[in-house]
Amino acid sequence: MSKEKKNIENENNDVVKKLRLRQIFLPVFIGITFVGVMMYFQLRHTKVPFDVVHFGIRTAFWLFIAILLMVIRDFAYMVRIKILTENKISWLQAFRIIILWEFTSAVSPSAVGGTSIAVIFIHKEGISIGRSSAIVMATSFLDEFFFVIMFPVMILIVGPNELFSIGDDSGLNFANQFFYFAVIGYTMKFLYNMFIGYGLFRNPNLIKRFILKLFGFKFLRRWRKQARRAGLDLVQNSKELRQKSLFFWFKAFGTTFISWVARYWVVNAIFLAFFIFKKGHFLVFAKQLVMWLMMLVSPTPGGSGFSEFIFSEYLADFMPKVAGIAILVAFVWRLITYYPYFVVGAFVVPRWINDKFGKDDKKHNK
Repeated sequence: MSKEKKNIENENNDVVKKLRLRQIFLPVFIGITFVGVMMYFQLRHTKVPFDVVHFGIRTAFWLFIAILLMVIRDFAYMVRIKILTENKISWLQAFRIIILWEFTSAVSPSAVGGTSIAVIFIHKEGISIGRSSAIVMATSFLDEFFFVIMFPVMILIVGPNELFSIGDDSGLNFANQFFYFAVIGYTMKFLYNMFIGYGLFRNPNLIKRFILKLFGFKFLRRWRKQARRAGLDLVQNSKELRQKSLFFWFKAFGTTFISWVARYWVVNAIFLAFFIFKKGHFLVFAKQLVMWLMMLVSPTPGGSGFSEFIFSEYLADFMPKVAGIAILVAFVWRLITYYPYFVVGAFVVPRWINDKFGKDDKKHNK
């Protein structure tokens, strides 16, 4: 076997390993175990009085709206990927890319996400590796830019006292661990966004040098030749991205904005499904943005366990003061926004692997 064939085979094997369906079990186990343990300690001396939760047509309607908002969120991402690829991929290809991307994000630690392997997803759909790298960096820049500008905007509109108040701990309190989670998460996003923005729009050679340095590590060295070619392609493609019109970037950021706003309104819809919830909708929206910054520091796959904890504690003021209710609602939230990607991924991932890597293996074994 030639060195080139061996490198291709190793690359394919590494991608397939990251997409193995058995990786589903760890985040699901962590999430469900956390919910079970929390429910046990909160309810061991009492029972959930379900009379505080409203069930009926209204519940079904608002849960449907919550699911619809997630569909809108993913559709906006599909539109964005088509904009960035200049419609060089079909709607089906865009759907596969987004599902694969979300699946890998769900089985990876929150700080890692699925971005590192998303280049392969786009490349396997017919886009050059360099352009795929530029597109992934552009999506990362747009996502992080949303947080970079929206966090200070929410502080200005809502105020730090309201934004970081929890229960009896009102006002901005520097002993509040959630404040530090948010600051650490925002700092990470801000620095990452500045690095990507500068490299993508001002000095793509910086990104190229970073890629080459990264692939200089022993365990990545076998892909250094491909990384160098990708770096050169990235420099060329980043020049093309810099030449895009303001309207092009307005459309790309517009879809980014829609996708995140739709995802945030899911919680409002869930609250409306179960509780009499008449005020504080914008504050819930603002707190979710802060909550996502906190979740960035989670070391668990997809933020499992940590996300449910943050949700049940940080948004507890908007739910009835009843033991177990907050963690149950947090679990419903994850059922709508997180676990469906495992189900859809279980159908999409095996077929995509067989289609893309199976063909490559046959072609390179000829």
